[in-house]
Amino acid sequence: MTCRAKLVVALFLGTFAAPAAVALDRAELLAPNASDRLRDSLRGASLVLEAQREGRTEAQDVFAAAQADYGRLLGALYAAGHYSGVISIRIDGREAGDIAPLNAPGRIREVVLTVDPGPPFAFGEARIAPLAPGTELPAGFAAGEPAVSGVIGSGVEAATTGWREAGHPKAQVRDQAIIADHRAARLDARIAMAPGRQARLGQLTFIGQERMRPERLHAIAGFPTGEVFTPEHLRRSADRLRRTGAFRAITMTEAEEIAPDGTLDVAAAVIEETPRRIGFGAELASFDGLTLTGYWMHRNLLGGAEQLRFDARIAQIGARRSGTDYSLGVSFERPATFTPDTTLGLSAGIARLDEEDHVTRTVAAGARLTHIFSDRLTARGGLEYRFSRVDDSLGSFTYRTLSLPLGLTWDARDNQFDARSGTYLDAEIAPFAALGGSGNGARLVLDGRAYRAMGDRIVLAGRVQAGAVFGPDILDAPRDDLFYSGGGGTVRGQPYQSLGVDLPGTSQRTGGNRFVAASAEVRARITDKIGLVGFYDIGRVGASGIGGSSATHAGAGLGLRYATGIGPIRLDVAGPVSGDTGNGVHLYIGIGQAF
Repeated sequence: MTCRAKLVVALFLGTFAAPAAVALDRAELLAPNASDRLRDSLRGASLVLEAQREGRTEAQDVFAAAQADYGRLLGALYAAGHYSGVISIRIDGREAGDIAPLNAPGRIREVVLTVDPGPPFAFGEARIAPLAPGTELPAGFAAGEPAVSGVIGSGVEAATTGWREAGHPKAQVRDQAIIADHRAARLDARIAMAPGRQARLGQLTFIGQERMRPERLHAIAGFPTGEVFTPEHLRRSADRLRRTGAFRAITMTEAEEIAPDGTLDVAAAVIEETPRRIGFGAELASFDGLTLTGYWMHRNLLGGAEQLRFDARIAQIGARRSGTDYSLGVSFERPATFTPDTTLGLSAGIARLDEEDHVTRTVAAGARLTHIFSDRLTARGGLEYRFSRVDDSLGSFTYRTLSLPLGLTWDARDNQFDARSGTYLDAEIAPFAALGGSGNGARLVLDGRAYRAMGDRIVLAGRVQAGAVFGPDILDAPRDDLFYSGGGGTVRGQPYQSLGVDLPGTSQRTGGNRFVAASAEVRARITDKIGLVGFYDIGRVGASGIGGSSATHAGAGLGLRYATGIGPIRLDVAGPVSGDTGNGVHLYIGIGQAF
């Protein structure tokens, strides 16, 4: 073999037989004088320990992480109020900070991080001035309190926010002196604020709109030009735009400088959503059958965030005691009608309900105004005409009514789809005038919910529903205004609408004009994705004007929840506890919590 051939063979064997890079055998944090809580914070801050946990043990990655850990560990010490700490990071016995980047080791076997936190510091002096009237600094920013670095930042943020809320949008820190006395373990923090000029709101301009008309953008935003600046004005204008559903993103940016006339202009950068959207949904109950829903929506029909929507619903497919229900509706909403917080809605729909005791065909049309008073309180009022024909064992009945539905909604939940705390209340009263087939009266409906977290993993949830029809007797009231109980929306474990009222002297069953139901749930989170639920539901339906008869039934069961980005997937298994309206086990599948 020639010398050249031998060289080629040697290079080939060297390429494939070279030893692999030696993996990191040991990475350890030593902090004997630190508390358990501080030690956990230091571990969480270390990039070296993170790299080891994730299996990224190449020498170049470990070396870069070790170099960065000096600052990260120091930040963790400052965040815990330790300002005289000593940090050593040794790579195979050499201090990482003494190793030049060009001489970085080709292999690393061991990294030892040693931290002596030193004594915890306390504030000697903690002062921010001047402050806007009514500004409250964090409770921990005071003499004698632990001098954690985060509370200083929180104090500056509170001072800046206070001035901004007082109409000074360019408030900032003018000067600061942070002095650590290591012998006394004391930190003095003196911060001087520069409030800047008070400003009034100038002009709002829009950037990025494609299909929206400028005049409608301004009408929806309701930007109060000329009023004293507050961040709340900007937030409310942005929220009004978001509520329309016509925008994917909205960013409000203040001008760099206050104008000579004392005004501050604001630019709103918007990204519009695609105008059309289609959606589908499904729920399955073993006794009540399958429910399918779908909709088509246009978010910006006329260039002013007008929303046109068609909804279709087919329910009780394969239900054991009733036929299939059908409904089709169309609605139109125009935001910023009369005021920036008022929406005009028009709707029309048809429906056919094939229930166990009757078949109802309905045509309805109406208009309403919805006004948002705050993030939590909404009011609505409208006018609705409804025609319905009911066929049951007693014959055929026709009802024509004109109603004036008035409602209030209070929503203080922390999450609409999976609440852990807060309350929700919806109340509506709808006086109606009979145009034929029924008597005059009013229909009242209440829905109240409350949620309370018990630690990180347990949530207690409760719901109360109530309803009443005043005025006409049951035989004279529109059938679809009456109340039933049973099924996934009222009492799980009982068949859908299985509890009603038996009319005296007949074999006919109908809904009641009095209704109340209550539900209680204990929701336990087992993992970040999986939860278990135990629940108990009870419902009562009664009648006035025909002897005051009433009946009650209840159900209970267990449920499984799987968290997704659009709300938890729900699986409930329930059975009857009391009453004679059903038996056996019922299964419910859907998206979102039961309430």
